[in-house]
Amino acid sequence: MIRSTCVPPPEQHRRLALDSRSATLALLSFAMLIVSLDQYIVVVALPEIGRDLGYSARTLQAVVSAYAVASGGFLLFGGRAADVLGRRRMLGAGLALYAVASLAGGLATGPEVQLTARALQGLGGALVFPSTLAVINTIFPEGPERNRALGIWGGAGAAGLVIGVLSGGLLTRAFGWEAVFLVNVPLAGLALALLVVLVAPDPVRDRTRSFDLPGALSATAAVTVLVFALVEGADLGWASPWIVGLLAAAVGLTALHVIVERRSNDPLVPPRLVRNRSLLVATTVAALFTATFGSALYFLSIYLQDVRGYDALETGLGFVAPTVVVVAGSAFTGRVVTALGLGRTLIGALAVGAVGALALAVAMTPESSYAALLPGLVLLSVGDGMVFTAMFIAGGTGVAEREQGVASGIVSTGSSIGAVIGLAVLVLVATAGTDGLAGEALRVATSDGIRAAVLTIAGGIVAALVVVALGLRRAAISR
Repeated sequence: MIRSTCVPPPEQHRRLALDSRSATLALLSFAMLIVSLDQYIVVVALPEIGRDLGYSARTLQAVVSAYAVASGGFLLFGGRAADVLGRRRMLGAGLALYAVASLAGGLATGPEVQLTARALQGLGGALVFPSTLAVINTIFPEGPERNRALGIWGGAGAAGLVIGVLSGGLLTRAFGWEAVFLVNVPLAGLALALLVVLVAPDPVRDRTRSFDLPGALSATAAVTVLVFALVEGADLGWASPWIVGLLAAAVGLTALHVIVERRSNDPLVPPRLVRNRSLLVATTVAALFTATFGSALYFLSIYLQDVRGYDALETGLGFVAPTVVVVAGSAFTGRVVTALGLGRTLIGALAVGAVGALALAVAMTPESSYAALLPGLVLLSVGDGMVFTAMFIAGGTGVAEREQGVASGIVSTGSSIGAVIGLAVLVLVATAGTDGLAGEALRVATSDGIRAAVLTIAGGIVAALVVVALGLRRAAISR
């Protein structure tokens, strides 16, 4: 009787393994939420930070850009480090750096210390992001299991964006700007403690693999300089000698990286990854995704506040409905990919997103109600959530386990560069007709400019759809 009621050992082992992977996925999703949350949590607190620490109007934006430059520049470095030095180690190092940098940022008494802390937060994020993705892609086999896991991971990332906006406003109002930094300390500390318990230690390092330090440094320098130039170009002017020099330096460093890689026995980006069409499509889509879907959040915020007169908290609440849709879309995408295939899912999601952006642009008149925006917002958010998850599924397709970290870094770097380029171009579109205006004329011109930017976003999404359709002709993701 006892034998008949006991769970057979093989089945028990399978369930234990499943429970262990589920717990690990929960931790990795939590880590992703922390990194995602911090992209927007400081935005609402910027005016108060500027007053307390003595930032000028010109330098205050650096609180945001310091994070973006460091994160974008070091993503490829972080992915390679995860592959060679260990994914658990790099995830732990990133979380620890994140906690220490957040503490320093919250205790800062001047801009210099705080900007350094923000850059270190960006570096921590560049270690955490590709590490979480690489761990998922190695513990879950390619196919339905990985698709489902990446859906949950992507949903956590989407949730982090709106939690950042809402919590930034609430924390600043209740405790002051310091709280938007200090809140990361216990969150990262908890994730670090769970990492030790839930994630198995890294295997013994493969000594036959080199870190390719020259390749990592040249790639990091090239991307960092490029991102910095793109971030500062809108303020200094694209014809500024400073910006032109930085762009030229980025080109030179990229050429140096190519030369270094050709001479390396174990290059940072192996040639087989460059030939992986799924990875190339994913990286291109990631750049276009953040340039379009990612920028829509910024313009919606400006529209609600500068055109419709919402305050910071009301604006944050305005993001709740679309974010719920994004999270649901991300989580649901894994099942859709399994049922329909990755290519069809990407094309369908991009088509829905393009229609949503077009509908949103039409609705963004100076007098529109929030209800009038909802149909476009919902469709755009469905596309947003589904494309985010699907493009990272594509990025890991056909990639060997030992190269999942650098593949994640490649897609993430494309995403980071696309975000900076997209926002810079779209801001120029949105502000083209606002110079010298004030009052009601400025409000109407701002609305018209934002509509033009969102229409441009719709065009960019269509461009991403074309990239996917053409890339699928010979890519494995067409199945």
